Amino acid sequence: MRLSQMLFVTLRDDPADAEIPSHKLLLRAGYIRRIGGGIYAYLPLMWRVLQKVSQIVREEMNATGAQECLLPQLQPAELWQESGRWDTYTKAEGIMFSLVDRREQQLGLGPTHEEVITTVARDMIRSHRQLPVHLYQIQTKFRDEIRPRFGLMRGREFIMKDGYSFHADEESLKKTYQEMYTAYSNMLRRSGLAFRAVEADSGAIGGSGSTEFMVLAEAGEDEVLYTEDGKYAANVEKAVSLPADAETSPFTTYEKRETPGTETINKVCNLLKCSPTQIVKNVLYQIVYDNGLTVLVLINIRGDQEINEVKLQNELTKLAPQFGAKTILTLTVPNAEAQATWQAKSLPLGYIAPDLSDDYIAESKQVNSQFMRLVDKTAVELKNFVTGANEAGFHVVGANWGEQFKLPTLTVDIRKAKLGDRSLHDPSQTLQTARGIEAGHIFQLGTKYSEAMGATYTNEQGEEKPLVMGCYGVGVSRLAQSAVEQSYDKDGIIWPVAIAPYHAIITIPNIKDAQQIAVAEKLYTEFNQAGIETLLDDRDERAGVKFKDADLIGIPFRIVTGRAITNGKVEVVKRATRESQEIAIDEVINTLQQWIKDTIESEL
Repeated sequence: MRLSQMLFVTLRDDPADAEIPSHKLLLRAGYIRRIGGGIYAYLPLMWRVLQKVSQIVREEMNATGAQECLLPQLQPAELWQESGRWDTYTKAEGIMFSLVDRREQQLGLGPTHEEVITTVARDMIRSHRQLPVHLYQIQTKFRDEIRPRFGLMRGREFIMKDGYSFHADEESLKKTYQEMYTAYSNMLRRSGLAFRAVEADSGAIGGSGSTEFMVLAEAGEDEVLYTEDGKYAANVEKAVSLPADAETSPFTTYEKRETPGTETINKVCNLLKCSPTQIVKNVLYQIVYDNGLTVLVLINIRGDQEINEVKLQNELTKLAPQFGAKTILTLTVPNAEAQATWQAKSLPLGYIAPDLSDDYIAESKQVNSQFMRLVDKTAVELKNFVTGANEAGFHVVGANWGEQFKLPTLTVDIRKAKLGDRSLHDPSQTLQTARGIEAGHIFQLGTKYSEAMGATYTNEQGEEKPLVMGCYGVGVSRLAQSAVEQSYDKDGIIWPVAIAPYHAIITIPNIKDAQQIAVAEKLYTEFNQAGIETLLDDRDERAGVKFKDADLIGIPFRIVTGRAITNGKVEVVKRATRESQEIAIDEVINTLQQWIKDTIESEL
């Protein structure tokens, strides 16, 4: 492709609305253009990158025997209502675009396709002889992000590969799940990315187990906790660990102490000369279930620990049926405005005790009149602990479960694992931390959707059984931007060779020099004939401008038809290392072919 004929505009300054390096560089280098909040046009250079990523994904999927298809983006609300996720996606998480058509039918724009594919399977799969079946698609998805940001990382429209497998049993599912683990690892390696596969929370997709594939990058929104021995890695939302041992309490008798101005753990510790590991912290949450009922939850946890709200939401979702509900719409720490809607009297905030009485809740049909009480494992074994006294300006010390306070019947593990914690599999290993960008996620769904939607098959004994499902997603557009976030310098993008829009760019320093033009044109034709995808910068611009643009757009190899051509050579520059050497014109093709081959193999 000739740059003089391409829609190609670069920017010298960072766009004001771009926050992270990859977003800035893709805009500056003319790969994408913002059309609206979280909505981008993929320009010619970007589209070539996305096609290459898609082809790698397609090849790895096809190698496992998965079959490509294309599913509708418009999805009837009834399907999501069957699965029980309509309210979750349109109200709780609120990420589905929903609309009503001219026939007054409610529809959604697909953020994911579990319901659609389960409908297909319900209609077409009858017998165990048809199983297993694995279908996938590469398609545009839609999510109504409340705060679109970071360009293609968190957009409202994006390209994704999602696949779904159907099985007769868990054993068959686990085999395909392992195949996908290998395929996804291959996809990321072939794309030239450094990544880590980690245990993950299944979130709104659901299922018994899932693995995320994290591209390692400082700008990643996710925190990964891992051990140096390579035997454990998990998203912080899912991670488990051993907390530090609690110190022995200095208090041996129970008494109430005046503690003015100590609404925080640190202030209590400083005043009472105690460790946060000797404190029972009491945190109040408010949840709204999908049946409209508000439930107040009082959680007891050790003072040095933080609550993992993903784990908490999972626990509270399990308890939904006892309140006549299916799922949670919102989970929040209630502010003053929220408290005013249900409190019968003012709460002693900052000084709440484990036995906060139910009479703080006013009688209402919409609000459960009792606190749901949960205790985290870290607080259960504490002796002679410090906690609030249910009176502003006062704490109690030397308290014990079963004496001054009743231990809640529901014990849960909802603490947030953190850097420096000991690992469960080997306490001598401590958790390390890294930032990551989620580029892929695989799930063992089990029978969640097939049971809800009546997707069954007949087994060898003639019995009707629910289909066992798996789900596997790769963010194609997110993966492409992740590559930039992982590899750039002060001058621009450094694309991995495998997914770069072009392998090489030929730069003509002086467009008025007939010899430079002739050599460039000859190499341009021969490169493309030899399978070296090449750009020709034949614009009437200064050499400095061309060199800056070449660095900015990140093409792996730059060939300059400058002064060296008088000696029968051209200058060749490797973008990743800036290594420069002069190579004989008749040797350039073979040299580049070998470099491209070697670079792709090294990226693997």
